[in-house]
Amino acid sequence: MGRRAMAGLLCTLLLLALLVLPRWLPKPPLSSLAPSSRSITAAGGELLRLTLASDEQYRLWTPLDDIALPMREAVLLYEDRWFYWHVGVNPWALVRAAGSTAVGQRRMGGSTITMQLARRAYGIDSRDFKGKLRQVAAALWLELRYSKRDILEAYLNLAPFGGNIEGVGAASLVYLRKPARQLTAAEALNLAVIPQNPRKRLGEFAGGGTRSSASAELRAARQRLVQRWVARHPADARLLEADALQTPFKTRGSLPFHAPHLVDALLRQSGERELGASVDLPTQMVLERVLGEYVKSRVDVGINNACALLVDASTMQVKALVGSADYRNEAIAGQVNCALGRRSPGSTLKPFIYGLALDQGLIHSASILKDAPNSYGGFSPENFDGRFAGPLPAQEALIRSRNLPAVDLASRLVRPNLYDFLKLGGVQKMASESHYGLALALGGGELTSEELAQLYAMLANRGQWQELQYLAKPKPLQPAVALLSAAATQITLEMLRQSPRPDTYAPARPAVAWKTGTSWGFRDAWTAGVFGRYTLVVWVGNFDGSSNPALIGIEAAAPLFLRIVDALRAERLAPAEMAFTQPADLQKIEVCAASGDLPNDACKVRQTAWFIAGKSPIRQSTLHRTVLIDSRSGKLACAPGPHTREETFEYWPSDMLALFKRAGLPLRLPPSGACAQVAVADGAPHIVLPLRGVIHMQRLNQPQAIQLRAEAGSGTLLHWFAQDTLLGQSHPGETLAWTPPQAGRYTLRVVDADGRSETRELAVELVQ
Repeated sequence: MGRRAMAGLLCTLLLLALLVLPRWLPKPPLSSLAPSSRSITAAGGELLRLTLASDEQYRLWTPLDDIALPMREAVLLYEDRWFYWHVGVNPWALVRAAGSTAVGQRRMGGSTITMQLARRAYGIDSRDFKGKLRQVAAALWLELRYSKRDILEAYLNLAPFGGNIEGVGAASLVYLRKPARQLTAAEALNLAVIPQNPRKRLGEFAGGGTRSSASAELRAARQRLVQRWVARHPADARLLEADALQTPFKTRGSLPFHAPHLVDALLRQSGERELGASVDLPTQMVLERVLGEYVKSRVDVGINNACALLVDASTMQVKALVGSADYRNEAIAGQVNCALGRRSPGSTLKPFIYGLALDQGLIHSASILKDAPNSYGGFSPENFDGRFAGPLPAQEALIRSRNLPAVDLASRLVRPNLYDFLKLGGVQKMASESHYGLALALGGGELTSEELAQLYAMLANRGQWQELQYLAKPKPLQPAVALLSAAATQITLEMLRQSPRPDTYAPARPAVAWKTGTSWGFRDAWTAGVFGRYTLVVWVGNFDGSSNPALIGIEAAAPLFLRIVDALRAERLAPAEMAFTQPADLQKIEVCAASGDLPNDACKVRQTAWFIAGKSPIRQSTLHRTVLIDSRSGKLACAPGPHTREETFEYWPSDMLALFKRAGLPLRLPPSGACAQVAVADGAPHIVLPLRGVIHMQRLNQPQAIQLRAEAGSGTLLHWFAQDTLLGQSHPGETLAWTPPQAGRYTLRVVDADGRSETRELAVELVQ
């Protein structure tokens, strides 16, 4: 091979290397040329927020395939019809532009899309000859290194659209409030002519000129593009009509700023440029309006803040979140998202105590509970009103939010108890179980609105717990955690649905299952509940944690909760109930209203109760008994005769009789008599105190007596033993004080006159 041939070959290889190697060399993506804004849209596609990029520009980098085809075609048709044919520079276009300028005609640009990208990407001043050469060189370099798709995508994302708006993605959202993928041909033709001269064609929208002059300039440029478009797309001839292209642009100043607390949370959690939130915008706006109006109406009583969280339990997606009464109000720390704050939940945890008690076979919906004072190893709870009501059906005790029955039930729970339940149910940052004790039943711990919403959504989902989801296309849900049985949750919801509204004093219709809560010190007022597929949690209070006697759940939070429910239903935004089949073990039974047991013939007042087959406690009622009364003396008669009649009385055990008396409740007692037929067949003695499983701490220098008390048939005498040592005697319901002689484990035994007994293990520890 001759020298000339060798030189030619080397030149050819060198040229090929220059053309090919740049494509193979590592190169940064063109999207790294400039920082991007971030967009957050609602579930329906509405824009919630478009953020500024770090350089204070609205620039949302949008992949080429996510830009509508008419927009891509319109830009190429207007800016660079030979884009796919040139190598970055179009010599004919440069010559034509120079000639047009020289003869004084309309100034025409000769820059290709690649040259325009080079100028914007590398900050080249192309107004002089030297700058133009740099621009040409940079364009050729871009073409060597990147594909046509890459270059077109970068141009569409960096093209100027007036003021601090760059790129089709941002322009589409700012001016038209829609993503670039949804642009129509008419909208694309309006946008495509802007980058060539944004100030003149947008006027006041771009910070220069007037709207009228801009409209004229925009119409003229648009008309030239439409002529080209229709020549290529004859089917779009209608676009030649003046009205067909009228597309009103919106301004930057009116950019949406919806659901700010939810959007803030999403921006912190994810670094993605485009996020689709789960929030439903019409629903969000209803909650914002109702909550804002409500807080304004309560400012006179010192209430200046509230928040609300709405969840679709069927998907666990958050449909609305209002984190404060006014996001922009610094005086109330409006930018703080109260849904993330940890606060005492008050009585909102009581439904879960009842649900656990149902599952553990302690109660059914009509079981009689004791609303009576009691002490639990030094913890002596009280009701909110400082009173006690005596015997109450479980449903009534729950909807009246009585503290004493709830704590008593919590004390009787085995594993899982309330503490275990909350840990399994996603409540974070809990202290040790001993830190709370039974005070946890009355809101002694702290949790967030999110955590409370997850627990109430669990009720709607028949006992299955899952995490909240904030995205329209959420990550796959983790397997659900079963916290309660389907039967127990359905009974709990049915009980809560009987809660009377504070404005009508009747249960809500359509049904709403809801529960209020008030924290100690009147710092937090809560209402949480379920209606249809929705779970709603409302908190009312002040972010500074100040105490306010107006912050009572039923008075401060329940009205807001119910106003939101009513407003959503009025706007037809409340979905229907989720479809579930009734659990096979859930049944309705008839019980005696007074005792909660299966009625005997003497029980005349009856009601239906929810019952879990194989779990719920049930027995024949012995409360009502029909006896003979001597009409002359009013006392019991031993045998029927001409002066006797039958009457029915309630024969309560001794502890319940004492409870009626302490509560001041009227009770019609049976008359006295000594006939065998009226002997009360009361049960064996049952130890009430000391409580099971409680360790009693005794100081060496200050020993304290332990209270012993048992229930039994009225009139019998009870004997108490520790190991085999007689401690003393008491009547049913009376307390016997006993001071253990030393630390250790004791077996307490109580025996009645018939030899029936019950035992309880007791641990005593000494401390200095």
